[in-house]
Amino acid sequence: MATDEVLRLANDVLDISRNRLLVNLRYMDVALSIHKRAVYDGTISTDGSSIYLSPEYVLRVYRESREEITRIYLHLVLHCIFMHQFTGMGIDRRKWDLSCDIAVETVICELNLVCTRSERQERQLRYIRELRRAVRYLTAEKIYAYLRENCSEKKLEYLSELFSPDDHSTWYYHETQAGSAPQAREHISGPAQDVKLTDEDQWKNIAKQIEMELEIFGKVRGEASGSLIQNIRAVTRERCDYSDFLRQFAATGEEMKVSDDEFDYIYYTYGLEHYRNMPLIEPLEYREDHRIRDFVIAIDTSGSVAGEEVQTFLRKTYGILNQQGSFFRDINVHIVQCDAEIQSDEVITCTEDFDRYLETMEIRGLGGTDFRPVFTYVDRLIHEGAFTDLRGLIYFTDGLGRFPETKPPYRTAFVFVDDGYHMPAVPVWAIRVLLEQDELHEGI
Repeated sequence: MATDEVLRLANDVLDISRNRLLVNLRYMDVALSIHKRAVYDGTISTDGSSIYLSPEYVLRVYRESREEITRIYLHLVLHCIFMHQFTGMGIDRRKWDLSCDIAVETVICELNLVCTRSERQERQLRYIRELRRAVRYLTAEKIYAYLRENCSEKKLEYLSELFSPDDHSTWYYHETQAGSAPQAREHISGPAQDVKLTDEDQWKNIAKQIEMELEIFGKVRGEASGSLIQNIRAVTRERCDYSDFLRQFAATGEEMKVSDDEFDYIYYTYGLEHYRNMPLIEPLEYREDHRIRDFVIAIDTSGSVAGEEVQTFLRKTYGILNQQGSFFRDINVHIVQCDAEIQSDEVITCTEDFDRYLETMEIRGLGGTDFRPVFTYVDRLIHEGAFTDLRGLIYFTDGLGRFPETKPPYRTAFVFVDDGYHMPAVPVWAIRVLLEQDELHEGI
């Protein structure tokens, strides 16, 4: 059992570490100061609400290196900012833990603060450079996907020793203890700020605040780290349900079906019984439905967009619309391929046309990227009467091109495959949709 003096000294060490970080990372002030602290039977850990520590461990690390304990403090806080502790069931804990540690230590290495220098840093950087050749963006999720396929037991042990200074058992405590917090032997301090932080949404708000401050001040002061921004954007980016998104483009029209909502069986059967099989009200042979008739799918066929991704996107889009019955029987869908100029326009009038196009399509172009020719072309089609009621245009692209300066008279969305949590810019009048690779291929 730690004495009162040992507890006080350990708490002072963490206060000093926090203050050293605050001087250098002002945009993390809330995240660095918000945790409660408690003693527990481990080394050092956090569940997002509290930092759990062994006072003896903290003092032992501090005696060896003031910089190392400061680095560990920042390591814990970054786990929370990146929301690593909010894990799903069925995850490979050892590889997830290591992936989170590598992501966090990469950020610390890039920040390169004097107060967090460690003898491990040079060895870490050698592996990080090696890893970047296989994983372009070093977020925990992408590193985890790589380690699941490319990490032997021996390598796992080596990397854990190199990158993992903290204990992650508190992340998984809810799975065995019915949601209870880890058993603290003694609480030794409250948060420096009067803010309650216990759930995912609150950490996400903190991440958004840090992202905003980095955008405004961080780059100017040279405080931004590429991996820091990528990891924060992995947390703050809004996920889009692509199926729900496509429903926004549906049009109201009459479909030749019985409208159950408007058909009254009471009057109908009354007429059959009392007027010699003559119903008082005939069933309506149509109903209003929200479906797509006129639509444009534009494909960026520049050299920077992979042909396989284009085909997968079309199959994904078609599969969703077809499953949901979103098409009218008579449809008028134009699939336009364009790089810096229009390469082809395939008119789809029925689902059979769509099936045939997917089977035989060829990617044409592979030049530069300019979005404007598509909008000029669609405007001409509207003027020529090619559309009855154009509901919208979806443009599948990597985002690296010239946009029209004026808003078109129909809804427009640019769909990107998210390869690194960057946020491609779009005009204010356009909808931006980010699809992750696994979401793009899901159900294909």
